[in-house]
Amino acid sequence: MDLKGIPASPGIVIGRAFLFDARRFIVPAKKIKEEDIPKEIARLEEALIKTRSEIFEIQKKISKEMGYNHAEIFNAHLMVLEDRMLIEEVIENLKKERKCVEHVFARVLEKYINVFSKMDDEYLKERISDIDDVGKRVLKNLLGAKEKSLSELKQKVIVVAYDLSPSDTAMMHKKNVMGFVTDIGGPTSHTAIMAKSLEIPAVVGLEKATAKIKAGDMLIVDGGNGTIIVNPDANMLKKYHAMQQKFSQFGKTLLGLRDEPAQTLDGHRVETTANIELPEEIDSVISHGAGGIGLYRTEYFYMNRRDLPTEDEQFEAYKKVVTRFKKSPVVARTLDLGGDKFLSQLEVPHEMNPFLGWRAIRFCLAQPEIFKVQLRAILRASAFGNLKVMFPMISGVQELKQAIAILEEAKEELRVRKIKFNEDIKTGAMIEIPSAALTCDLLAKEVDFFSIGTNDLIQYSLAVDRVNEKIAYLYKPTHPAVLRLIKNIIDSGHKENIWVGMCGEMAGETAFGLILLGLGLDEFSMSPAAIPEIKYVIRNVRFEDAKEVAKKALTLPTGEEVEEFVNKRLYELIPKLKKIDNKIKT
Repeated sequence: MDLKGIPASPGIVIGRAFLFDARRFIVPAKKIKEEDIPKEIARLEEALIKTRSEIFEIQKKISKEMGYNHAEIFNAHLMVLEDRMLIEEVIENLKKERKCVEHVFARVLEKYINVFSKMDDEYLKERISDIDDVGKRVLKNLLGAKEKSLSELKQKVIVVAYDLSPSDTAMMHKKNVMGFVTDIGGPTSHTAIMAKSLEIPAVVGLEKATAKIKAGDMLIVDGGNGTIIVNPDANMLKKYHAMQQKFSQFGKTLLGLRDEPAQTLDGHRVETTANIELPEEIDSVISHGAGGIGLYRTEYFYMNRRDLPTEDEQFEAYKKVVTRFKKSPVVARTLDLGGDKFLSQLEVPHEMNPFLGWRAIRFCLAQPEIFKVQLRAILRASAFGNLKVMFPMISGVQELKQAIAILEEAKEELRVRKIKFNEDIKTGAMIEIPSAALTCDLLAKEVDFFSIGTNDLIQYSLAVDRVNEKIAYLYKPTHPAVLRLIKNIIDSGHKENIWVGMCGEMAGETAFGLILLGLGLDEFSMSPAAIPEIKYVIRNVRFEDAKEVAKKALTLPTGEEVEEFVNKRLYELIPKLKKIDNKIKT
């Protein structure tokens, strides 16, 4: 039996199915006396405190192993725990009904989930999983039950689930979780993002995998094309074992390019750099042949803590990265907190649409003292290497000028303190909002470089929630509107003699890399694991051919036609790549 879903993380795995069902607790409706109410409230408070502590521990684990951007998912869970309306409703119902607190809590939780499920707002609907996940943790602690966790697996399995919550995926041990498949989810859902970071093959959005797959079934998971084969015969197993081996061999071939430049056959050179969150990721960056750091996400220092990071603390971390790369460039993006990433100590009110709200540079400009602490730390580290500073979510010239003005204030404060820094530190703008993409000719006059953030640029330009599996098919990097915006950004930058990079997921996709090369992109920044294959493509084509591909792609009316055309040309230009792919598949 074959099942087809959405490719989430590439690779091929063969193993036994482990059906993972997040535990549903049986909650008794035990009656209590009036004098027991204070004890029940105390039990609730203890369960909330314990749950909060558990979530903080998960955040620390994820931040250490995968980076802050995955750990930030749990901020929504903490918000649920701190929701006074929910807690007060539980206490009020406890007093009225005089039943044990776990029963009352379960009923209030069910009411919230039912209300949210009937809302038209997709963002609010997505909060159901957060409420459900946290609710199960609180109930587990109230009941004293043992939590079922993927960390307890004793043998290698392929996890099959309706969905995997952030808590579930955080507990995965790569040595025992070979791959996973889920009924729901899209290519940029949290499960897909975590699978790529863990380098675990995964397929999501299968709809009925849990109904069709039984515990112990033999599975083949092809994360590259979204195929699941249930109980394959001997011939099919032999075929996919051979594909596994060839896939591994190709990976080793690509890593052989580590020390080679990203240069086309006719001598055009670009930079291939990495995106990181933590200094601990540097070894992986170097081993995959990156020419520097194209995106250093600095929010990590502000996450998983109740206080704000000091200037010295940030300086030491930035210095550690810069000194490891010596003369190679390191681009530090300034604080991109906001939306669903606010810290509790900042006391920021909730917003109806936080992703379009008070976040990133908007937050920093409104909190200049917090902003300047970070800028001073970055400036101090710039004395030890080739460090650049980049401002996120710029929407227009005014914001950019304000940010640069605050940077100048930070410089002056260091001069007064007689602390050295690079007086000529390069500044850049992240282009990820349509208004910035359309006015980049004006923005280019104010900075030394651009970096295109395609994840948000595509989402905002196409009005597509990139984590909603129902509309995942609309999230098209090759949409003509997106390609035209990217071309405008690159052309505008080059007209003002500044270099243009890209740090979104699009930069790490092989076929898209051919278009971006032809459009004139100067720097490709991506997850370290994606670098070897992009470098392989760049080193095996002519720049002139890539320009012809990009020119033709810009004339095509749909993203689907662009993808079909570019994949065809990629194989024509690099026949060896087609032979390798065919060998893997046959």
